Amino acid sequence: MSNPQIEVFSTCPQFRTEEAGHFLKRVAEVARWSEAYGCKGILVYSDNSQLDPWLVSQLIIANTEALCPLAAVQPAYMHPYSVAKMVSSFGILYGRRLYLNMVAGGLKNDLAALNDTTPHDKRYARLSEYTTIIKQLLSTPAPMNFEGEFYRVNQLKMVPPLPPELFPGIFVSGSSEAGLASARETGATAIEYPKPAAQYDAGSRREGMTSGIRVGIIARQNEAEAWQVAYDRFPEDRKGALTHQLAMKTSDSVWHKTLSALETGSHGNNTYWLRPFETYKSFCPYLVGSHDRVAEELANYIGTGHNTFILDIPPTEEELQHIRAVFDLAAKTREFCR
Repeated sequence: MSNPQIEVFSTCPQFRTEEAGHFLKRVAEVARWSEAYGCKGILVYSDNSQLDPWLVSQLIIANTEALCPLAAVQPAYMHPYSVAKMVSSFGILYGRRLYLNMVAGGLKNDLAALNDTTPHDKRYARLSEYTTIIKQLLSTPAPMNFEGEFYRVNQLKMVPPLPPELFPGIFVSGSSEAGLASARETGATAIEYPKPAAQYDAGSRREGMTSGIRVGIIARQNEAEAWQVAYDRFPEDRKGALTHQLAMKTSDSVWHKTLSALETGSHGNNTYWLRPFETYKSFCPYLVGSHDRVAEELANYIGTGHNTFILDIPPTEEELQHIRAVFDLAAKTREFCR
């Protein structure tokens, strides 16, 4: 986007078995749109139901010039050395910087299937050790030693080394105190599933940290048109609402429970909208409205220290055109207010 201090990431389509024949084409298409409209990178999901995020990241690199895959990394799936080796290999083979979305894992059924019974806060303590090893392997050519509660390595080094200019950006969920502590300890960007911007203050618990939010956007020139698009894309869905309630029972994610407890009612004069989340169509809140209204809300988030934005999966190229417009407006609003 136009402001170099703001980084915007789109999200790669999720894999669904019934759409397998179109998945490769769809990923390439969304990646090209994302790059064309100024996104820094694109989030690639990782859970027990998705394809391997590293192979999907390679597909994204093959179909773009500079877009950075933001690969979700789950400690239960691979050793930190393997992650560092992937990052180094991508950098050397393609000259492309990666971002890492370090996830502790909030789907208890996925973790149970892997026989991972680690409690929520302990998973973030494990994530801190895991991330520390990855960072040290990628930042220094010297052999490293590490002895923690969860990992131990002895005289481990990364060969061949990653070029320093390709050192990855690192994100950690910052919606819980344990997640924030992990982000602080590792120097990662803390990513939240946000509340309405008015519920934040300029100081808050992120002082001294880089932070961002995960949010969907539906914007049009006209307020009524934006809401019509939103209602058409996300109609009332009782079955989806029941699925959401069931998912809440099988998740120990703090962000899931926090968003579920918010009372936002019908849209009224609100830009902030939770129906996609509440009907299990999205994992994040949405901002809906005219370009000016959505840009004002984004500017308010930026004003409270959020400079990284991870968008929901863009359904069309047109949606990214509108999103680019509102970020450009938000950047101008912030400049005017200074």
